[in-house]
Amino acid sequence: MNEEKEISQIDQEMENAMITSLEGSRKSNSAPANPPNEIDILPILKRPFFPGMAAPIVVDPGPYYELLKQIAKSDHKCLGLVLTKKEDADIYSVNFKDLYSIGVVARILRIIPMEQGGAQVILNMEKRFKISKPKEGRPLRSTVKYHEDPKVITKELKAYSISIISTIKELLKLNPLFKEELQIFLSHSDFTEPGKLADFAVALTTASREELQEVLETFSIEGRVDKSLTLLKNELDLSILQNSINQKIEATISKSQKDFFLKEQLKTIKKELGIERDDKSIDREKFEQRLKNKIVPQHVREVIQEELEKLSVLEVQSAEYAISRGYLDWLTIIPWGIHSEECNNLKVAKNVLAEDHYGLEDIKERILEFIGVGKLTKGVKGSIICLSGPPGVGKTSIGRSIARALNRKFYRFSVGGMRDEAEIKGHRRTYIGAMPGKLIQALKYCQTMNPVIMLDEVDKMGSSYHGDPASALLEVLDPEQNKEFLDHYLDVRCDLSNVLFIVTANVLDTIPAPLLDRMEILRLSGYILEEKLEIAKRYLIPRNRKDMGLKAKDVNFSEDALKKIIDGYAREAGVRNFENLIKKTLRKIAVRIVQSEEEKIPQKPSSKKRKKEIPKPHHQYRVTANNLKEYLGKPLFTSDRFYDTTPIGVATGLAWTSMGGATLYIEAIKVTGEKTDMKLTGQAGQVMKESSEIAWSYLHSALTKYAKEFTFFEKTQVHIHIPEGATPKDGPSAGITMVTALLSLLLGEPVLEDLGMTGELTLTGRILPIGGVKEKIVAAKRSKLKTLIFPKENQRDVEELPEYIREGIDIHFVDHYDEVAKIAFPERYREGILLVDSKDSFF
Repeated sequence: MNEEKEISQIDQEMENAMITSLEGSRKSNSAPANPPNEIDILPILKRPFFPGMAAPIVVDPGPYYELLKQIAKSDHKCLGLVLTKKEDADIYSVNFKDLYSIGVVARILRIIPMEQGGAQVILNMEKRFKISKPKEGRPLRSTVKYHEDPKVITKELKAYSISIISTIKELLKLNPLFKEELQIFLSHSDFTEPGKLADFAVALTTASREELQEVLETFSIEGRVDKSLTLLKNELDLSILQNSINQKIEATISKSQKDFFLKEQLKTIKKELGIERDDKSIDREKFEQRLKNKIVPQHVREVIQEELEKLSVLEVQSAEYAISRGYLDWLTIIPWGIHSEECNNLKVAKNVLAEDHYGLEDIKERILEFIGVGKLTKGVKGSIICLSGPPGVGKTSIGRSIARALNRKFYRFSVGGMRDEAEIKGHRRTYIGAMPGKLIQALKYCQTMNPVIMLDEVDKMGSSYHGDPASALLEVLDPEQNKEFLDHYLDVRCDLSNVLFIVTANVLDTIPAPLLDRMEILRLSGYILEEKLEIAKRYLIPRNRKDMGLKAKDVNFSEDALKKIIDGYAREAGVRNFENLIKKTLRKIAVRIVQSEEEKIPQKPSSKKRKKEIPKPHHQYRVTANNLKEYLGKPLFTSDRFYDTTPIGVATGLAWTSMGGATLYIEAIKVTGEKTDMKLTGQAGQVMKESSEIAWSYLHSALTKYAKEFTFFEKTQVHIHIPEGATPKDGPSAGITMVTALLSLLLGEPVLEDLGMTGELTLTGRILPIGGVKEKIVAAKRSKLKTLIFPKENQRDVEELPEYIREGIDIHFVDHYDEVAKIAFPERYREGILLVDSKDSFF
């Protein structure tokens, strides 16, 4: 209350001061005494003051406060107000060089002390002055020279005055900031002094301190009124723009409010008339409409009914309403009881598979078995197929083909890198942003309860503190459990037994055993050269040629060029890199075609009659083995073979990798030393290290059988090396290869040319079966090996392979290393030469 009284008192004092000042200009007999020629100077920072106006200033406790109190006790009560050249100057340390030379003399009307210290000082500005003789010391004091405006008023000044008054009145309508001051001035001014009018007008503007100081320093009335009118016009333009902006904002707000009220009124009227229902009714009707053509299980229907009743008592704006509505949205959108009509025609399915894929006969046969069983049992029940094979062999595309052959909807998602089990089984509804798992999302997307769902990269799943998604998949992929699959979000049982799950993996080693046990493994071993050749002709070239905007007449690949791409650039088991190389070639050809078209500049028409031009035949780009380097550069591979002629101590093994099959050389040399020793290098794993030790021990024990006239490596260090040491190598299939390399080194005889072998050895010489038969045969054919040695128990696997894969290779099936020795060293171990029969004991 005290502050309000104080402010009101200050305002009243200012009004009285302004009235006194304005009236004093007309009543010279009531004017106070003239100010002295020598006055104290008070620096001001923000804006200069002008004669004819009253204004308050705040003075903090200090030397200037004491000075003002002394001046207030004097007879003249005058001091000088001068603007500092810099706005951030310190008024307690400035000198005359930091001040402008022109200021205004002010008379103290009243000093009003403030509670927090200091005072409000009400001043009346009277005259301009110029600092003439400044004095040293503090406070600042100087002799000044006052300026008096002439009394003569010309027509031009009168016109300026009228313009200023008009502009002020316009400004008053737009900007009520100085309304009271303007009213006081206009009511007490007779417009006979244009100088004072200009001073007061310019004080109303928001011009910069420098522009205002420039007006204060203009002694000429003509120049002053011109500058004041310019600044006043700028202020008017600014006020007009501000007013326009405010009107636009107010119009927008008013329209929005009006629209809101009208819509609410319309909604109420429609509701009263029964034309429109509220949000609850609309939601309920939508959920009930969804359930009309669905066979919803009883336990699910009960949950839905319970949620609908709960929804009816909740407020639409509440958070719980949104949660309940979202839950009902998911419960009702699932295709309960809806199944897509399956294709049980084996002929149609066979044609679909043949259109999409070449080869893969065992996979196609298994799919046809599914369809045949489904026809007899009225539908293919949910089975779990695991397609295992190297990258690029077509695992994902096979899944799409299966769905197309069965006439089922297809949904694919990758579980590679997945660490949260909620991705599979959903989040609980108590969490913010909760939603069902991928399986329920798949049913929503497919709108059928019997889709084909593909889980890609299942061998690359992770686990973290969030959970173990591989364990969560156990319920999904177990036919005995997925009949009552429970998603954490839905919290009702859902039957997934009609879903056909297809799982893809590059390797099976990283898949947990309980999960792997629930799958039916179908291996895709990769493609040999002949298969890749057919795939390129039938699928890759036509498809990518179309994608590149090319036609068959534009480009042609020779068979030799394709073979060279396969053999020299793309030796992986799949065809993804092979397809990328074909794309690269087609892109380069597309660039050449566009460049040749751009170079055909049309000729200028000639005045002479030209002969009829015969159109040139269309140029076709033919990719051959000779010009392949122009498109793909130098071949990446020359040969898998390190040696054209196998040297002593070297044997060729066959290995399986996640990228397919490969040849694996085992090299052995001997170095004379103090003791007999064996060393293995080449990034061999623990299993392969044990194989080398078994091979070493077996050959030592069977020395009298294979090399009676030789002594074992006495005082010799034998170094076994597997080339490409930067590549880790491991696996139980290099035992017989290591024995053969050691035996070759011991006998000093090379192994049979073009011979490859694979198989693990026991300490008694028995040979154990291996895996990856097809991949190893493909690798052997790529390396142009003509004779292969496989374990006897793998004979069935080899016989199941297509004839064109086995063609051109002589495969021997062995059960004991004696048979290997006969094949690897035919000249030394002819029939009957071995000293001990393989069935006899060595001990």
